[in-house]
Amino acid sequence: MKLLTKKQLLTALLLSFITSVGFAQHILPAANVEAILYTGNTENQPLVVGLGGSEGGNAWAGDHWKKVRDGFLERGYAFLAIGYFGCKETPELLDKIAIEDVYRAVGIAKKYEKIDSSKIIIIGGSRGADLALLIGSYYKDISAVIGMSASHAVFPGHTQEFNTSCWTFGGEELPFIPVNEEAIPFLMNRDLRGAFEAMLKDTLAEQKAIIKIEKINGSILLLSAIEDEIIPAVTMGEKMILRLKNNHFKHLYKHIIYKGNHAEPTKHFDIIFDFLESIR
Repeated sequence: MKLLTKKQLLTALLLSFITSVGFAQHILPAANVEAILYTGNTENQPLVVGLGGSEGGNAWAGDHWKKVRDGFLERGYAFLAIGYFGCKETPELLDKIAIEDVYRAVGIAKKYEKIDSSKIIIIGGSRGADLALLIGSYYKDISAVIGMSASHAVFPGHTQEFNTSCWTFGGEELPFIPVNEEAIPFLMNRDLRGAFEAMLKDTLAEQKAIIKIEKINGSILLLSAIEDEIIPAVTMGEKMILRLKNNHFKHLYKHIIYKGNHAEPTKHFDIIFDFLESIR
């Protein structure tokens, strides 16, 4: 576990007082992740946690997502942007990321006085959606999970060998669907969807690697696109919905399907805002 230096702690304290149009920014002292909390001026703000995907870095803290981030703040939510690899004090690669490290940052944010710790929503895109579903399945204080272009199972970490898991929990790698021989030609041709579809033919590995979303203690919203060029997201989403039905899931769940590519679900935050207001 990495400890913050005195200089980093002082910087965090100073930045916690920076405000912009009524919003405050706080750099959280969380080890192995980059965590930036944005809060408004109201009390009892539900906490939305944003997780980026395989692009790395802290995507939700960047300019690209500022308008969306501010949209949450304007609606009375606090927003926690977490970078879990590809940042200065984080792992370099998306490989064997400890789920506990990410959740620990959520726990720190929950303690801020303006946060309603009983309402924690995690939203992620692509690999970040997988992580959001995993966190929700392991921790019972998560109120809702929103997955944009989410996978239903765990896949290999992004190393050259593809022989380790993306995620760990309790110091152990989570079971994952390996790259099989049939997937290799697709990978060589940079046909990622073809590679994932080939890997999913290993149904035994798939069952071991399934994300147990039925254990999530709150509502679930999945957004997928038919022409996703990265993963068969619609099929994966349908498998998750079937799993929820078969397990008599007691909370609200929806799967919304769009025409478009892997990024299409990130263009429909009006739907996400409406969903959150319906469960608020």
